Amino acid sequence: MQFENVCLESVGYVLPAEQVTSAAIEEQLADVYERLHLPAGRLELMTGIKERRFFAPRTLPGQFSARAAQLAVEAAELPRDAYGALIHGSVCRDQMEPATANMVHHVAGLPEHTLVLDVSNACLGLLNGAVILAQMIELGQIQAGVVVGAELGRNLVEGTIATLKADTGLTRRSIKPAFASLTIGSASVAMTLCHRSLSQRKTGLIGGVWKNDTAAHELCAGGGDTSSTDDRRPLMATDSEALLEAGIRLAERTWEDARTALGWSQESIQHAFTHQVGKAHRSLLLERLGLPGDCDYPIHDRFGNTGAVALPLSLALGAEAGHVPAGSPVALLGIGSGLNSLMLGLDWQSLAVKGTVEGS
Repeated sequence: MQFENVCLESVGYVLPAEQVTSAAIEEQLADVYERLHLPAGRLELMTGIKERRFFAPRTLPGQFSARAAQLAVEAAELPRDAYGALIHGSVCRDQMEPATANMVHHVAGLPEHTLVLDVSNACLGLLNGAVILAQMIELGQIQAGVVVGAELGRNLVEGTIATLKADTGLTRRSIKPAFASLTIGSASVAMTLCHRSLSQRKTGLIGGVWKNDTAAHELCAGGGDTSSTDDRRPLMATDSEALLEAGIRLAERTWEDARTALGWSQESIQHAFTHQVGKAHRSLLLERLGLPGDCDYPIHDRFGNTGAVALPLSLALGAEAGHVPAGSPVALLGIGSGLNSLMLGLDWQSLAVKGTVEGS
């Protein structure tokens, strides 16, 4: 997969104002920790996540996606008529139908000839959406497009806490699949892509590779709790150790093919943005891919795992911080439960970024 005419032009993001520490979550689980003889501080020690953020209760992802899309469109400074597609790519959506993308498109004020749809693929949804836009731009079907999403972690975290507190038969073994659910955070990110002839920033999306290991599809699975009619909050079960190892093996194979497809030498890659899971995933991923330990821009300690917006949020905040100098090749290293991996290459020049905190 190679592109000659596609540029990543801008990123918009919305961050929640509410900060929730791992220590505060463990305080809510104090009775469970005492019963199972678990040491306080375990959650942050295992994951490296000090805190995550939550949007206000009873809010829906579409409203934050719409704001992020507005910010990305404003930052890109492209003609509105150029936008030919809007894709909503997060795990979280407002409802089963219509597609959340419809409301986002309406609020963003994009034209009626825009293709509007949702794409769902766990933590890869936004990167998958970016590839769809890039293919349409390369084919000459559209001049520009937006991919956007918002992940709302509050219900999953709070539902997991309630379930653990109510489970009188819980053991040190049976609690393990729930720990990953306590790392989830919230944020919203949008990215605009456009044809090179329209671009002012000239950061090229040059191509990439995807691979899968669907034999691992049960290692991380989530959805509604069908065992109870009283609590409709989502739950997730994760075999973290097996998922980590299977995901890293898949990433190694994907990285090898991606470097070949992009014509990159191993030594030429000094900068990357990765999916933000936690400290164990980060260190093992960079080690096994042979990348420098400081090549990425980690944000999991402050925001937790924000699903499909985690990598784009790291990209946005890293760009704001000047993490990547112009002229650098940059790898986007995506992974999502299923398992699926998508790795893309950027020819980095500059990027317009515009962000806000909820309510500001």
